Amino acid sequence: MPLSQIINKGDVEMTKFFKSISTTIIFIFVMYLLGCSTDNLSQDKVSNIDELMTTFSENGQFNGSVLVAEEGKVIYKKGFGFANMEWNIPNKPDTKFRIGSITKQFVSMQIMQLVEEGKINLDSKLSDYLPNYRKDTGEKITIHHLLTHTSGIPSYTGIPGFWTDSTRNHYQIDYMVKNFHSGDLEFEPGSKYNYNNTGYYLLAVIIERVTGKSFKENLQERILNPLQMNNSGIDRNEEILENKAAGYMKRLTGMVKDPYFYMPNALGAGNMYSTVEDLYLWDRALHSEDLLSDKYKDIMFTPFLNNYAYAWGNRKIALGESTDSVQVISHSGGINGFNTIIYRLIKNNHLIVIFNNTGGTNLGGVSRAITNILYDKPYELPKISIAELLGKTIMNRDIESAIKQYHDFKTNQQDVYNFAESELNILGYQLLGIEKVKEAIDIFKLNVEEFPEASNPYDSLGEAYMISGDKELANKNYAKSLELNPENTNAILMLKKISEMK
Repeated sequence: MPLSQIINKGDVEMTKFFKSISTTIIFIFVMYLLGCSTDNLSQDKVSNIDELMTTFSENGQFNGSVLVAEEGKVIYKKGFGFANMEWNIPNKPDTKFRIGSITKQFVSMQIMQLVEEGKINLDSKLSDYLPNYRKDTGEKITIHHLLTHTSGIPSYTGIPGFWTDSTRNHYQIDYMVKNFHSGDLEFEPGSKYNYNNTGYYLLAVIIERVTGKSFKENLQERILNPLQMNNSGIDRNEEILENKAAGYMKRLTGMVKDPYFYMPNALGAGNMYSTVEDLYLWDRALHSEDLLSDKYKDIMFTPFLNNYAYAWGNRKIALGESTDSVQVISHSGGINGFNTIIYRLIKNNHLIVIFNNTGGTNLGGVSRAITNILYDKPYELPKISIAELLGKTIMNRDIESAIKQYHDFKTNQQDVYNFAESELNILGYQLLGIEKVKEAIDIFKLNVEEFPEASNPYDSLGEAYMISGDKELANKNYAKSLELNPENTNAILMLKKISEMK
């Protein structure tokens, strides 16, 4: 080959080489810019979440710990307020909280593990596993019914006087089953959904009877130890737990410590403690087959009635004000002084876990706001509670001034204060709690006027009238509540009770 051709060929190869280098450099630079952009977007989300949670905390609407994961990776975890208010000990991501009904999903997991092992059948009857249970109802109710809150057994936490009396007593399991979990059926099993703590108490007892081990032993061996959830377990009143949060409740007179609750009385319905960090490990395991095969996980997450699966709500929620929606698998929990939520956005592998130790915070609303942040949708910072403002006015002045204040502020400061239906309902029950029955009735009446198509305000007003001794007006309001919501079992029970009193 002539020298000129060799030189020309070399020039072509060198040109190709430099073009290749240039393309590579441009590609790396673009990827760098994209990486920076992604980092900036993630940082914006973190900043927005922090601003949101800080505002909730500063408004007195949140006191606890929060963890947020995006695409499986933790991007935010932080504590707010105090785990112990007496000693000003702050909440942290590793603070232990009572998690209430989130316990139920640990029950359903163990049940499904036993189903996979062939030791439990979902269609088998309650009496197959608890032979001493009353036959007339126990032979109608299946394990599936218990898992989906469709058994028809009255929930023991709805029994009059349970929260004020029976939560404190040190009952044994057999006594609890006979006296609190064996009531006459409220409806045919499988025909209706009615959230029911009794079902999960009984499921925990079934786990014990089938395995010959305590619920605590099964929980440790089957879930907590394999996942190294070292900061989770069964809560026992007598045990000292390091980094455990105390529970508090808001009253019109200020913050008070939560009433004593003998934790074994909750059993599978709500007697666990955990941390937001440990529930992140739990979420990771649910994305794998470490604890249960996909076949049985699919069964566990499939909703039956009312979008409820086996200890998980499974539904779609709207994103922002758009028509977009996202699938959420979640569950909340509440027990004296504590409320909690785990919020799993499955498609994109996002997770929100929030624990609060001052009771009654709207964690569902907080979770939806964080969800909108994660999906770059508009969200609102929390408004100030109108209930707290009115409560102070009632305590310092009178009910008439508070009602006038409500109307004035709703006209002139609607963007600043929260005027949701729940606000007046909370205030009414706070007034009942300090025996200001007349004032509570006036607040519930105001709620009825403001939300005439909602069932719950009438139900609450009916309860206040019952406490005041006015059965006629109680009957009228319970009837209206039931008319607006035929599924209101409390109204059904109270109307029956009033009828029997005549």
